[in-house]
Amino acid sequence: MSVLAVLDPAVALAHAVVAAVAQLVPTALAIVLFTVAVRLALHPLARAAARGEKARARLAPRVAALQRKHKDRPERLREALAELYREEKASPFAGCLPVLVQIPFFSVMYRLFTTPNDLLDHTLFGVPLGLHVTGAHGAGQWAVFGVLFAGLTAVGVVNFRRARRAAAVAKAAAPGTARPAPQPGAGLLPYLSFGSVLFAALVPAAAVLYLLTAGVWSAAERAWLYRDGTPVPASAMVG
Repeated sequence: MSVLAVLDPAVALAHAVVAAVAQLVPTALAIVLFTVAVRLALHPLARAAARGEKARARLAPRVAALQRKHKDRPERLREALAELYREEKASPFAGCLPVLVQIPFFSVMYRLFTTPNDLLDHTLFGVPLGLHVTGAHGAGQWAVFGVLFAGLTAVGVVNFRRARRAAAVAKAAAPGTARPAPQPGAGLLPYLSFGSVLFAALVPAAAVLYLLTAGVWSAAERAWLYRDGTPVPASAMVG
C-alpha cells in the first residue's frame, strides 16, 4: 500500500469536485478551474508571506547591525533577533508557510492524477489525460505535449531569472556587513525552478496540466505581490 493512501479521502473529495465541474465544462478545463480555486483560497497565506519577506528586507540593516554588535556572543544575538522580530511582528520563516501548506494539496493532486480513474479517460485536444509523454504518438499528441512543456519551461525561466536577481541583490546588499554563511546548496536553488519540467516527464498529461496551471498562478502571484520591487526570495521560487 502506498504511503499516499492516507490521502484517499481527500483524493475522493477532489475527484468528486472535479467530476462535478466536468459536467459543465471539459474535464481538462475543470482541472484548471479547480487548481485556480484552491490557489485562490491559499492566496491570503501568500500575501502574509510577502508581508513577512518585505518586513525582513526592511529590517535587514538592523539585523546586520545586531550581527556586528553581538558577533562574539551567539546566544545574545539570537535573543536580540528574536526580540526585534517580535517587536516588528515579523518572522524569519514567513516565506515557508505557503510552500508547506501547498504540499498536502500537491500530494492529493498527484495521487488523483497518477491513480487510474474515470477523469483520466477524457482528453485534452485528443491527448488522453492519463497518457504520459513517453506514450505520445502522432503529430497532434506531440504538439499538445510540446505546448505544455514549453509553458512549464517558460515559467521556469521567469522564476530562474527572478531567483538569480534576488540572489545578486542579497549578495550586493550592505557590503562589508556581517552576513550569515551561505546554506549548503544555496547556489542550486535557482535551478530548482526547472524541477517541474523534469517532474512532468514522469506523470500523465492531467498532472502536467495541473503543474502548468499552478506554475503560471505562482509566477503571476509573485509578480503582483512583489510589484514594489522587493526581491523575491530564491527559496520561494520553487513550488
